[in-house]
Parts: sequence; C-alpha cells; structure tokens
Amino acid sequence: MSLKDKKILITAGPTWVPIDDVRVISNTATGETGILLAKKFRQQGYKVTLLLGPVNNAALDKKIKVKRFCFFNQLNTLLRDELKKDYDIVIQSAAISDFAPKFSSKKKISSQCQKLKLILKPTTKIINCLRKFKPKAFLVGFKFEPHLKANKLIKKTRNLIKSANLDLAVGNNLLDKRYNAYLVNKTSAAGPFLSKPAMINSLIKLIG
Repeated sequence: MSLKDKKILITAGPTWVPIDDVRVISNTATGETGILLAKKFRQQGYKVTLLLGPVNNAALDKKIKVKRFCFFNQLNTLLRDELKKDYDIVIQSAAISDFAPKFSSKKKISSQCQKLKLILKPTTKIINCLRKFKPKAFLVGFKFEPHLKANKLIKKTRNLIKSANLDLAVGNNLLDKRYNAYLVNKTSAAGPFLSKPAMINSLIKLIG
C-alpha cells in the first residue's frame, strides 16, 4: 500500500465539560501538536482526518478533512463514528477532560450566587475504546505529565500503552518550562526530543 492510500485519524485540542449552559471547564491545550501532525502526515502523502477541538485551525491544508467539536460528549460520539471507517493509523493527541461535573445546570447559574459547589466525576476513558474499534490499526496515544522526570514519565507512558493496548505513546513534560518528549513502546524509549517538530519528525519515521 502506498502512502497516498494510507488513512490516518488524528484528534487534537482541548475538550469542554459544561457547568451550566454558558460556562465550561476546560484545559490549556492548544491543539498545536495535533495540527502539526496533521500537516506533516499530509505532506508525506497520507489521507488525513483531523478531529479538532475549540482552537484556531488557520492555515490548514484544504486536503486535510477537519471535523470540529467542543464538548467531551461531542468528541466521544464523533470519534466512535469515525472509528467505524477504514483507518490505518489513529493518533489520540487531544487533551481530553478526565473529570466532569456530576450535575450541570440547564440554564445559566446566577452570578449573584455566593458559593458554588461542584462535584466532579471521572469521564469515560476514550482512549481505551480505540483497540476495540480498530483491532488492526497502528494506535498512538499521548501522556502529559508536566513535572515528572524522564524515568517516571516513561514508566507512566508505558502503563498507558498497556492499559489502552497501544502500539506507541508519546510521553512529554515541561521541566524547567522546557518541552521534553519521549517516543515509547512496550520495550524501548527514544528521546528526549526538545521540540514538537523534532518529536513529530521522529514519530512519522517510526510509523512509516
């Protein structure tokens, strides 16, 4: 199979979970890594579908098929629908909410409220469903632990590979506010890569 026939699905950006019908809980993800991945794989000749959260997608190649989401539930539904299609590679780089309010208001909570208590519950681990839908695809996940040093980061990343039955995962941190990433599989790890483009170029070579 040539590269032009290979299909890749990438998720990117943050997800929202609602507090009420106008307020949300989110995270600081920018979607930069997933967008760079989509661009690079497209340049290599892959057919790319990008599921992109609430971030700017300016300057994306028109040949990249972009589908947008904002909320956790939207991504969960969209991803499950896409996984029914034919993909050779799936890369889960979106920063998915780990917790959501147990109860959310159907209308705006008054700003005059003096005390607001939120009870959070764990969300479904979307990454754990990938292998079920795509038993033969090459699956890649991401593990972000900003303050973990290399050995512990690689160990946690390998635990993710095991729990989600992935082929490869990227572990990254921000020690001393500097980006560090490792490409990890079940038996080995490569890195550190000190920039996202360097990590992505190596990731593409490994997958290719």
